[in-house]
Amino acid sequence: MTRHFGVLIPSTNTTVEMESRLLPISYQAHFGRLGSASGQTFTPSRDEDIEYQSRLLRTARVELVILAQTSASLFGEDYDDRVTRRMHAAAGVTATTSAQAVGRAARALGVHRVAIVSPYSDDVNRRAATYFQAKHGLEIIAVEGFRATDAYAIGQIEPEVARAAFARLNQPAIEAFLVPGGNFATMTATRGWEQEFGKPVVTTNNASFWAMLRAFDDTGGSLLEFGRLLAELPAD
Repeated sequence: MTRHFGVLIPSTNTTVEMESRLLPISYQAHFGRLGSASGQTFTPSRDEDIEYQSRLLRTARVELVILAQTSASLFGEDYDDRVTRRMHAAAGVTATTSAQAVGRAARALGVHRVAIVSPYSDDVNRRAATYFQAKHGLEIIAVEGFRATDAYAIGQIEPEVARAAFARLNQPAIEAFLVPGGNFATMTATRGWEQEFGKPVVTTNNASFWAMLRAFDDTGGSLLEFGRLLAELPAD
């Protein structure tokens, strides 16, 4: 049986669609692109675009809609609630954000103390630390960002950059690494990172796909090659 889900992405994102193609063919992602509300990097997308694209995804009879723009959730205390209500009203199905998925996934894996390794600027990383601590009860042990200036720069970052950051930050107190940033290609690198450092790695894209599989209650669809989260599909 083929399952259909919708994904909303910033117009500048060139990675989420590519990584969704790594899923088994029975999971079909359908995309809507969003313009920036402010024209500034990493800030939320236009509400009218979110509503319009969610309405269009409804016509594809998707079963879930995910906003794959983790940084957007960092710019307003109630952003997740507001945007998921808007998405649900337009699409008529369950809606979630990738930021919510990352936080939920970390807790589902049973971790509490984490390090954040991201492509973001120092300011956005500070917002990320505040968000994951306040919204998901995670203790942030360390943070390192690559200070990318825009989405295009993120799309050019190689996985080795994250691996080097893990090596610099790694310590016994860290139970997992969080890697927010949907335009950073991580899916094929995650399992290797986990084997090297002995800790789970939760990224925007693997957490979004985990949220989709959990929403579909498809625990038989584990994906062993993409790391612990998608191999075990833990419940939250």
